[in-house]
Amino acid sequence: MSRTILRYAALTIGAIAMVGPFVWMVLTSVTGDTQLGRVDAPLLPDPATVDPYARLGDAFPFWRFAANSIGVAVASTLLQLFTSATAAYAFSRLRFRGSNLVFLLYLATMMIPMQVIIVPLFIEMRYLGLVDSYAGLLLPTVVSSFGVFMLRQAFMALPKELDEAAYVDGAGHVRVFAQVLLPLVAPALATFAVFAFMSSWNAFLWPLVIAQTEAHMTLPVGLSLLQGRYSTAWNVVMAGSTVSVLPILALYVFAQRYVVRGITFTGIKS
Repeated sequence: MSRTILRYAALTIGAIAMVGPFVWMVLTSVTGDTQLGRVDAPLLPDPATVDPYARLGDAFPFWRFAANSIGVAVASTLLQLFTSATAAYAFSRLRFRGSNLVFLLYLATMMIPMQVIIVPLFIEMRYLGLVDSYAGLLLPTVVSSFGVFMLRQAFMALPKELDEAAYVDGAGHVRVFAQVLLPLVAPALATFAVFAFMSSWNAFLWPLVIAQTEAHMTLPVGLSLLQGRYSTAWNVVMAGSTVSVLPILALYVFAQRYVVRGITFTGIKS
């Protein structure tokens, strides 16, 4: 009994720690200017106002940044799904000399943080003439070693007899990949799509470096511009942050059952 109580207490504390910042963000986003920074301000906004949301469009080109984020996130997700699925099929179904070594080297890139490669990556983009462009934003994100690893696990869970039966019927690698195996790993694809979209949507460092004008900035970079030198309208910042969370929340709610099935299917629990 005591262990059950401790377990529920730990889960409750964890839930509060996870949800608390989001609740604080939403409450701040509906707080008026006169209550911001006051020591005696009530815990709940009194009265609550949607004025910070109405001021988003005036504070900075919010919809332009949001459109850039949506376009980059969708394109990056689709490209990562294509490159990761084809590479995962090759590593799991094709046998060639050095395949395991190449796969291990591929996985090793997961250990290199973005901060280490950002300078040579920027120099490379400058030589290619892609600084401050959508191509420059997208190009470093089209390949995901995590996606290859995750989808390879999904392909390896499928029996080889499926391939052999398709080969007997005259199918080639393209048909086996596209028509036989790919539909069977749909839950893993949906799970990785959610992860890839979230990663691209929340990306800050690379868009901050490569996008040098407002025409190509994404929403996280745009929100950072709201921080003034001497004062910051935190209710407007929190309103923008709340709106920026909605696409990810909607995507996760839509794909939740696929995410659970995909994690179970691939055996990835963290």
